[in-house]
Amino acid sequence: MKNKVLKRILIGSAIVALLAILTIFGAIIINNIKTNQTFDDYSSIYSNPKYQNSYYVDNLEPIKQDISCGYAVIEMFAKWSGNENITEKSLYDEYGKVVTSTGDSFEKEMNKQFKDYSTTTHKYLKNTELIDKIYDSLSSGIPVPFEWAARFEDEWTLHYSLVTGIDIKNNIITVLNPYGYKETISIDEFLERTSFKAYDDMPLFIKLGFAFGIFEKNTIFIVESK
Repeated sequence: MKNKVLKRILIGSAIVALLAILTIFGAIIINNIKTNQTFDDYSSIYSNPKYQNSYYVDNLEPIKQDISCGYAVIEMFAKWSGNENITEKSLYDEYGKVVTSTGDSFEKEMNKQFKDYSTTTHKYLKNTELIDKIYDSLSSGIPVPFEWAARFEDEWTLHYSLVTGIDIKNNIITVLNPYGYKETISIDEFLERTSFKAYDDMPLFIKLGFAFGIFEKNTIFIVESK
């Protein structure tokens, strides 16, 4: 009797383990498909008459994060909006922790802090869609928070930053990075990092985070006046 019970337990455990493995591999495969769908040919943007103008958000400088990149981006956006009261410290003091670790939570906090604006997350955009939405937002004078891969002390990280300039004709994207500096990079590099292709040797737990929707690729937060 004991042997039969033990056998059933072992078989049940094996089935559960197999289902877990299949679930993980299935999630990874689905995420790879979603990622590959973002890699459309964006070369036409350079000759598209729509993108012949360049747009920059002036009078906004990067800050160096003390608590989190999400809070630092919100502080920079607050400065752009003319609000000097929203800072990393005020956000941390309000919660006693960081509440912007996922894209959904970042969107929620943006909508809470900036009631005159509506923030919408756009995930797994095609390259052409990503650039187009950034261009439209900057053309209306509003900077664009987004997620990407960024280096900190020679290690890749998942990171929030703020797009403040775009010059497609000259292949330039300008980003305020909460690591404390302004980046002026090519559109190619920008898309390599928003898609996380640039993230070398990504740890398995981060890959699983993407697979199960905790993190997202080619993701921006479009902010519009109400």
